[in-house]
Amino acid sequence: MKDFIERFEEYLYGERNMSTHTMRNYMREVGDFRLFLIEDQSTGEGAEPDLSEVDRKSVRRYLARSGENLAPASLSRKLSALRTFFKFLVREGAMQTNPADGIRGPKLPKTITERLSVDEIFALIDTPDKSTPLGKRDHAWLELLYATGMRVGELVKLNLEDVDLEEGMARIRGKGRKERMSPLTPKAVAAIKDYLPERTQLLKSGNRKSSIANQKSQTALFLNYRGGRLTERGIRKLLDRYIIKCSLTRHVSPHALRHTFATHLLEMGADLRSIQELLGHVSLSTTQRYTHTNLDYLTKVYDKTHPKA
Repeated sequence: MKDFIERFEEYLYGERNMSTHTMRNYMREVGDFRLFLIEDQSTGEGAEPDLSEVDRKSVRRYLARSGENLAPASLSRKLSALRTFFKFLVREGAMQTNPADGIRGPKLPKTITERLSVDEIFALIDTPDKSTPLGKRDHAWLELLYATGMRVGELVKLNLEDVDLEEGMARIRGKGRKERMSPLTPKAVAAIKDYLPERTQLLKSGNRKSSIANQKSQTALFLNYRGGRLTERGIRKLLDRYIIKCSLTRHVSPHALRHTFATHLLEMGADLRSIQELLGHVSLSTTQRYTHTNLDYLTKVYDKTHPKA
């Protein structure tokens, strides 16, 4: 089983094109399930689990044990990770069927993702000190996130060649290796142009200081202070810092910027199909949640425009 877990990681990275954060979570869940099987089996302590003996009951026992002190969302993630792992094993011929199929996850409470007002997002974007190299970089990626609604995982994968500043377009590599083109706002274009000379200096500095700025960093659009590719974790830490600095009184995740992008477009009259394309959603039902979370605004529009309202 251990060998299959290693191959599963390669599959998640190479074929599923998962974000680093999601892949790390999936690998942790699958590793935890392996340890559970080692403890649960009767074939001897420390022996590798026999995949032929893994069935739906095994999965249910594991979830029951794990779910005692877990929130529904965490338990649902465990089930999702196992379901994906078993699907991979079936594809590899190591299992005949997926033992997680048919197992229902816990009912998740409906949550409303935070979004920023126009004034709040403008204040956040203007927070970095644009007189410094790193401030120019951070201003550029904040402008880019709000201009395109891309995921943070998609942002850090951007290469120089993916951004056409003359045409004002960006090529975004989404989930499942799907690509989409997104227009850029003039402010995003200007911010990136302002950052690019600093990027050159960051790359040179990184090459002088250490070997971290490897060949892959040569093509990355956003670099850290050591000349390496900026990571999702780095973006999250920087965003938290700017949220505090601009005095926002509530926690705002990177996903909230994506949500802000979508709801602001909706408020300005964009149709759901267009928003779906820009966000890279496969299903329109995924995009439709923005109409539910923006119900107050839609109700006001309805009351103002409907002849019978």
